[in-house]
Amino acid sequence: MKREVDVAIIGAGSGGLSARREVEKKTKNYVVIDGGTLGTTCARVGCMPSKVLIQVAEDFYRRNKHLEEGIHGGDKLTVNTKEVMAHVRKLRDRFVRGVLGGMNSWGQEHFIDEYAKFVDANTLKTKSFEITAKKIILASGSSPAIPDIFKGYESFLITTDSFFELEDLPKSMAVIGLGVIGMELGQAVSRLGVNTIGIGRRKNVCGITDPKLNDYATQKFSELLNLSFAGVEKVEQKKNQLAITTDGKTHYVDKVLVTSGRGAQWQNLNIEALGYDLNNKIIPEFDSETRALTKYPHIFIAGDNSGEKQILHEASDEGRVAGYNAVNEVKAFRPRTPLMVTFSDPNIACSGASYKELTDKGIDFEIGEVSFEGQGRSIVKLKEIGMLRVYGDKKSKRILGSELMAPDGEHLAHLLSWVISQEMNVNEVLNLPFYHPVIEEGLRTALRDLRDKIGGNEDWPLEIKMRL
Repeated sequence: MKREVDVAIIGAGSGGLSARREVEKKTKNYVVIDGGTLGTTCARVGCMPSKVLIQVAEDFYRRNKHLEEGIHGGDKLTVNTKEVMAHVRKLRDRFVRGVLGGMNSWGQEHFIDEYAKFVDANTLKTKSFEITAKKIILASGSSPAIPDIFKGYESFLITTDSFFELEDLPKSMAVIGLGVIGMELGQAVSRLGVNTIGIGRRKNVCGITDPKLNDYATQKFSELLNLSFAGVEKVEQKKNQLAITTDGKTHYVDKVLVTSGRGAQWQNLNIEALGYDLNNKIIPEFDSETRALTKYPHIFIAGDNSGEKQILHEASDEGRVAGYNAVNEVKAFRPRTPLMVTFSDPNIACSGASYKELTDKGIDFEIGEVSFEGQGRSIVKLKEIGMLRVYGDKKSKRILGSELMAPDGEHLAHLLSWVISQEMNVNEVLNLPFYHPVIEEGLRTALRDLRDKIGGNEDWPLEIKMRL
């Protein structure tokens, strides 16, 4: 069956859903095509179920502080990991239902539950349809990447796409990759009693680029978790376990959680029909401000398969831009201030420009710093681990970025991304209110340190000083 549409959207994930909302504002002659499991990566296998597991792990781990607070009986608490995973799936399914509920009104007119392949730059073919589209939006998402060394051992492997389907957690597990997902899930399962070894290829966690913060974070997390930064040297099966050698030591595990990244999902699309050679996993060149492919400006790209930041709010923004430009005069859009959070304990976060970005660009900046060891609210919470490094331009005194490891760091990261978005300088931020006692006082301390290094006013408004 042949169809002609104004816009065809490939993928019903966060990017595709956001694009559809923009497209529908201008035309009803569109179609969304997705033959995979619906519900978005975030709701099904990413952001949401992982945070449920992390919350359970943090609640159980807190028992270790009870006696110090005068609360007795914490040592008698136990965890039923089967019930934990059932709880995770229960809430996961609720989040997925929320996503799917918004699709109920589409009907067959706007949704095709099949995979799409390119025939040419304006034609897509599915099992049942041949679709001619004036504009096309690529938002087909991503899939887990499996390191070559583990090929042949698939029966031992778990990816983020399958992790939350586990009926129970294994007794022992290796986590491959110490990025955001590896640190989040690795710490969570360790706290729930799984004998865990986390393995990275270099001495780095969560993509931290600030060398001083990275040294601090790797040291502190190594005290909390069993970590190796030497990579996987050897893998072999030993009876019902996998023997993994790293840093000269062999660890026997029941399962391996692979969190070494997700690759852009191009399989089944036949993108080669457009003249692209993706054998080397090269993403088609595109304009990041319009989302249009350089070679085919009527085709737009959004979400994980663009190879950029694989984060829900970034995918949604990209989808919105792609959807807008597919049905309007093409415009360039400035991206929001970068914001990335790892929900480890303590949180790791980056707001605005990273240390590496600033140094690579040769920007003359200074660093304000605070330790959360000995910080008032951190003492109260019995969470005295953390360091915040905030970057300010020496000339304009504007806040440019930050990297941090801190209790409740997710909130500090938001505050910093907001002031960076407003292009505020260090004096203007210090003129804002800070309550006592809160974690945010640590931010004020770091800002005062930055102000002292680059110069500035005392941290209260001139009008108040005059009234005093």
